[in-house]
Amino acid sequence: MKYTKYSRYSGESLDWLDLEQLVNRLSDFLLQSGFEDQSYGVYEMDASQTMEQLRDAVLRALQEGDLIPPEILEQLLDQNEQQQSQQLNEMLDAILDRLAQEGYISPQQPQITAPPDRTAPGHLGPGTERERMQREQTRFEITDKALDFLGYKTLKDLLGSLGKSSFGRHDTRDLATGVEAGGVSRPYEFGDTLNLDVSETLFRAIRRSGGGLPIEIDYPDLMVHQAEYQSSCATVLMLDCSHSMILYGEDRFTPAKRVALALSHLIHTQYPGDSLQLVLFHDSAEEVPLSELARVQVGPFYTNTREGLRLARRLLMRQRKDMRQIIMITDGKPSALTLEDGRIYKNAFGLDPLVVSRTLEEVARCRRAGILVNTFMLARDYSLVHFVQQVTQICRGKAYFTTPYTLGQYLLMDYMNRKTRHVH
Repeated sequence: MKYTKYSRYSGESLDWLDLEQLVNRLSDFLLQSGFEDQSYGVYEMDASQTMEQLRDAVLRALQEGDLIPPEILEQLLDQNEQQQSQQLNEMLDAILDRLAQEGYISPQQPQITAPPDRTAPGHLGPGTERERMQREQTRFEITDKALDFLGYKTLKDLLGSLGKSSFGRHDTRDLATGVEAGGVSRPYEFGDTLNLDVSETLFRAIRRSGGGLPIEIDYPDLMVHQAEYQSSCATVLMLDCSHSMILYGEDRFTPAKRVALALSHLIHTQYPGDSLQLVLFHDSAEEVPLSELARVQVGPFYTNTREGLRLARRLLMRQRKDMRQIIMITDGKPSALTLEDGRIYKNAFGLDPLVVSRTLEEVARCRRAGILVNTFMLARDYSLVHFVQQVTQICRGKAYFTTPYTLGQYLLMDYMNRKTRHVH
């Protein structure tokens, strides 16, 4: 039974707040890649953030944007400093609660002990300090709902900038039996989709029986519609999370994560027969669930392209799809290699003949397995360009020389168009 709870109105309703717009404004914070921390040399494998950090990010979004209606902002400014601070803190607490209730974040309550009772002048009271300590230690995780929403917003923005209003599945020149008729009907064969051409089936039955009643339909009389055969595609998205992705005053990894979310949303909504898997390559390589993408950060890593290609090839060989492809996003030349005994061989200069030759050998294996490798480069140094040119020549893929601002447009258009072209 549904219950309705009534309480006294306290004037703290958040009906004026557009929560989706707020989450969109928080996307840089929720998907941060360690760019702001790289100058301090701090790299934490646990990239989960605290509620206090989220609270500060919400405050910045409220201050920098137009999320607060003018009348509420004016009412807030008319109060003295102490009243402003109290009301703003209550507002931020209510916003964090609503983000959790709506399923955008998942707080994880820590176990903390009560602080000593310090009521002397210059110290916070025990209750206030306990709340502050809890916010500083409470961590949260971004939920699948928030990731899906951010992917939808990114996809909408990217396709809007391209002038695309609709898109469909991967068309081919072949015909197959399906629901949407696209050609003349043909006799039914075992295994076909039973989308009967009723009129043609009855006509064949009548012609065979001489027009007598009742009409008896036999197996040879069955005719089915033909539709355009639409192929399926298995994709592995390889993301470079080496240290260079946040160097030189530019964050290249956060835009790459945005594109991954957009591609995931595109496949989920428009290409349900396709599959998408995510591989991070650094000193080594690992498969990461898309649900963990928001927590991924770069680190003090080298670029082990060969290990990323090896893992991607193994994942794709398990997929029974018509097309298999690797989408590699990188800004650096190969600088690491996993040896046969498991040790990692590193060369920061990136032109090591051993590393390059072994990596190109893996590209050739992908070619023999029928796997297409498309590379999206976020840098233009000569050694990287030369390496990518060798990759495209071996696997007959495509090379895109792009920037963090145009990465999403090129990648999504490539996925939807399936055209062989080079963007210079």
